[in-house]
Amino acid sequence: MANRLVADGIEAGYGAVRVLHGLSIRVEQGEGVVLLGSNGNGKSTLIKCIMGIVRPTAGTITLERDGEHIDLVGKSPQQVVDLGIALVPEGRRLFPTLTVEENLILGAFRPGARAKLSSNLEFVYDVFPRLKQRRAQTAGSMSGGEQQMVAVARALMSEPHMLLVDEPSVGLSPLLVHQMISKIKELKELRHLTVLMAEQNFNQAIRMADRGYIIVHGQIEFEGENALALQNNDMIKQYYLGI
Repeated sequence: MANRLVADGIEAGYGAVRVLHGLSIRVEQGEGVVLLGSNGNGKSTLIKCIMGIVRPTAGTITLERDGEHIDLVGKSPQQVVDLGIALVPEGRRLFPTLTVEENLILGAFRPGARAKLSSNLEFVYDVFPRLKQRRAQTAGSMSGGEQQMVAVARALMSEPHMLLVDEPSVGLSPLLVHQMISKIKELKELRHLTVLMAEQNFNQAIRMADRGYIIVHGQIEFEGENALALQNNDMIKQYYLGI
């Protein structure tokens, strides 16, 4: 199933506070695209607009799937998930009093995923063996790294074609961030996923990026057509690499 996501001219915010100002990005089938920027520049707001959590006041968000153009603006999060787009939210957002396995099963709520619940559960346990060992443990009692594994695995349980990952490095040690980005890259290849990842840790994010964008004050300041273009950008060198 071919998927392409295009956001064009997005204006969005919270009440009277405008966060995104005419922002446009595209994510092609099978790509790993990173959205780079420090806190407060609009990365998470864009992710929420795509997922139907925040409704843009202007602009379009279109999912192009097998020749069909689907307008995502105005759709509920459930409808967006039903279209094969899954979110790994910032801060993980697990159900802390439920077990690991109960959290994962909730990820398979959409009709298209229920038939594959058993096989997808087996898959995520193969990818994250620690979760299989801790399947009966409550999610809230786990470490930050283990909770991030649950959040990623829960998203995979919805049988997505496109994965949105919002700030996976938050609250994790550098070693765990490295391991999580490596796992996301591995899953992208194993499941033939299209991935859009919002992240402020450039050195880690670039490891899974085919290309990416730099967002500043709700606008795209630079589009790198490949990882090398991002690494060579003066803004990246100044703010992320200290050059």
